[in-house]
Amino acid sequence: MSPPDVTVVRACLRDGAGGSPTAVVLENDGHSPPPDDDERRRIPVARGTSHAVYIRHVGDTTELRFFTAEGELPACGHGTVAALALLAARHTGAGPYRATLRAGGRVFAGRAERDGDLITAAFDPGPVDLREPTAQERTLVPAALGLTPQQAPRGIRIAGVGRERMLVPLPTRAAVAALRPDPDRLRAACDRFGLLGAYVHSQPTPHGALAARMFAPSAGVDEDIANANGTACLAAHLAGRGIRRITVDMGDALASPATVTATADTDLRVELGGTARVPTKQNQQTS
Repeated sequence: MSPPDVTVVRACLRDGAGGSPTAVVLENDGHSPPPDDDERRRIPVARGTSHAVYIRHVGDTTELRFFTAEGELPACGHGTVAALALLAARHTGAGPYRATLRAGGRVFAGRAERDGDLITAAFDPGPVDLREPTAQERTLVPAALGLTPQQAPRGIRIAGVGRERMLVPLPTRAAVAALRPDPDRLRAACDRFGLLGAYVHSQPTPHGALAARMFAPSAGVDEDIANANGTACLAAHLAGRGIRRITVDMGDALASPATVTATADTDLRVELGGTARVPTKQNQQTS
């Protein structure tokens, strides 16, 4: 029984570099049997990635499943970008690649287009749920991030695409970069409230540019290089302030700069985007 064919795609690049390495497996490619869930958890660890996405074609729909070492996630934004990039790289038809995707119990549209060796992907992450945090959430999660009561910001929101997370605004990019959370304490706080983690972001410029960091120890990822679904949550939140498009820089603290874009319309429907690079078979074998 041969092992599954794994391609490591760098998703959500910034200026063609960096990005989040994501293990991508096309399960019904006819060359190997699909892995079981235990192996799906092991593959990202074995390939040195935080996440893996598993693709299966069922009729006219492309099903996606997302795993970390901790287990399955209902959604993963940069994993979706990576999956669309791999599918577009293998697409032989003319024009942009388009797919009907299924993940986390919902069906949605995705598209990707090649420009040289880069592939730009975009998709609908689904509706974003927003609410105010409880008093305990407002106290315990920022403290686990290393913020004192005097530093605890106003404007904290709880937002969900698949799973809820806390959106934590800080005044500057420097303040975001300076954070030193306690992973164990943050995991305990997030587990207590059923949160995926904390998405900490700077204030956007008038053009919607900002920096963010996503800490998700409850998913087995102390810090995510690129967190697209958190960016979708922020886009929906900021749309209420009249900011319809954001460009979010992430990954600098992990020496892998990444960028995620998101656009929200007047009905708070969001489109996420990112650029990826799919290695050639030769590069994959020698990397």
